[in-house]
Parts: sequence; C-alpha cells; structure tokens
Amino acid sequence: MSHAAPPPVFLGAEEVERCFPAPRLLVPALEAALGNFSKGPEGGVVQPVRVVVPIRKHRGFLGVMPAYTANGDALTTKLVTFYEHLDDPGVPSHQATVLLFDPSNGTLKAVMDGSVITAKRTAAVSAIATKLLRPADSEVLCILGSGVQARSHYEIFMEIFSFKEVRIWNRTQENAEKFARSVNGPVRVCSSAQEAVTGADVIVTVTMATKPILYGEWVKPGAHINAIGASRPDWRELDDDVMKNSMLYVDSREAALCESGDVILSGATIFAEMGEVLLGTKPALREKTTVFKSLGMAIEDTVAAKMVFDSWSAGS
Repeated sequence: MSHAAPPPVFLGAEEVERCFPAPRLLVPALEAALGNFSKGPEGGVVQPVRVVVPIRKHRGFLGVMPAYTANGDALTTKLVTFYEHLDDPGVPSHQATVLLFDPSNGTLKAVMDGSVITAKRTAAVSAIATKLLRPADSEVLCILGSGVQARSHYEIFMEIFSFKEVRIWNRTQENAEKFARSVNGPVRVCSSAQEAVTGADVIVTVTMATKPILYGEWVKPGAHINAIGASRPDWRELDDDVMKNSMLYVDSREAALCESGDVILSGATIFAEMGEVLLGTKPALREKTTVFKSLGMAIEDTVAAKMVFDSWSAGS
C-alpha cells in the first residue's frame, strides 16, 4: 500500500518575514546563484524565461517562474500576478506565491507567501549590483517610487551602505510623505523626480510607470541606477538617453531581451550579466554611469525560499 505524502505546510507573510535570512546570509547565497546562472549549463542552474499570461479583461498578468538550484537541493515555482491599475488601492499591484518541492521525488513541501520573498530578494540583488557598481564615496540615494519595493530597497541599502541623504519621489506626493514618516533615517521628500535625481550617486526606480520617468539629462555622470520596474516589453522607466549612455548590466541577457521595454525599445547594448561580474569574467566599471536592469529571476526566489523553509524547519 502506498503511503500518502504529508500535506504541504503553509507559511504566510508573517512567518516568511520571521524566518527570512539576514542580508549577511542572503547576499552571499544570491551572489553564488547569480554566478552559477551566468556560467550557463555548466553552472547547474535550470531556469527557463518566465511564462507570462496576459489577463486582458482586467489589465493584469500571471507570471510562472520555475527554477532548480545548481547543487540540486531546491526546486520551486513562483506564481506572481501583477495588475497595472487597480480600482481598489487596498489590493497590492503584485502578489506572489512560492511552491517548494522536494527535488528528489517531486513532493510539494511548502506553499509560501511570495510577496515578502520577492520584495526582499529583489532589493538584495540591487544591493549586490550597487556594491559592485556604485561610485566611490556615494552619499546620496534617490528612490523613485514609494511602494513595497521602495521600502525593501531602503531597508537593505541603509543596513549595508552609509548614505547621508535619501531622497524619495512618488507621483502621489502623499504616498511619498507617508513612506518618509514610516521609516527612520535621513529621508527627504522631493516634489519632482528631477529634484530627487539631480546630484544623486545611486538611483533606484521602483515604479509602475509605462513611460519614462527618469531622464538622462538629470543623471550625474558616474551615478549608478538600479532599474526595477517596467517588466514588460512595452513598458519604460528610463529614457533612451539613460539607456544608451550608460554601461548596461542585467540579471539575465535572455530575459532582458525578451521582457524589458527599457532594453528592447532603446536598442541599448547589454554589457554584462551581474553573474559575469561576480565571476570576474566582466569588469565592474564603477567610474562610468551604470544601469542594472533587474527583471528578477526564479533562481533568486528559489534560494530565498529554501533559506526561509530551512529556518522554519529548524524551529528558529
């Protein structure tokens, strides 16, 4: 008689948050994963480009993101929905669930809230890019956007780096002011994106923009930009000036050429994947103006989800 597998555990957002690894543990694990991904087949990461299903009636999308780790210890699929313009502001634009399987037999071990994982692993990868590409003596951080990703980026950047000033801009100034009140630190709300960007050493764009909100004429030469939004082939956050006059780094060449409107529509040349920089096969040109176009990769979710599950399993 066959024995049924135990039912999968469910880890909600609070539990995922409680068990989430500290940056000092997460960052090295993500660096290893990015490097293994950029090695190609010999790196051992198995990750197809995400499948995106349009939900045209409601102006939404469902993304399916499976991955298998290089050392064979984790197999996951993330399901993520993102909706452009919701009538109910109480519903997040992005929602996600991660399914964690036992890679040895395919048993579903856990169903996990993926929103915390997505926010924190994205910010951690931006921190890796910033560590490698930011100009020396970076003092001013600019964040365009004030949602979930703005908060996760602010938190890890303030933990890892020593910025003296943080500028926040959002299309709805009230949201930027609410963000500034909710965090501790040297945050200044700016009345325009140009004001926020001018003179900034590191810029993070985390918006739902479909047309450019960051213009090259505002960007200080040698600044580093982490471009997180605009994850569809016809969406933009950065104008052609930024894209064509910066050294362009990506998480995945294949994904960027398939999904990133900033890359596709500008015709900009990709200089390197971040994994290639971590492997030492491509240089980090921190004296240049640099853009890291982050689309987010399934392997990042896999690494973070496995660490959360292991922490939960250990009863920490």
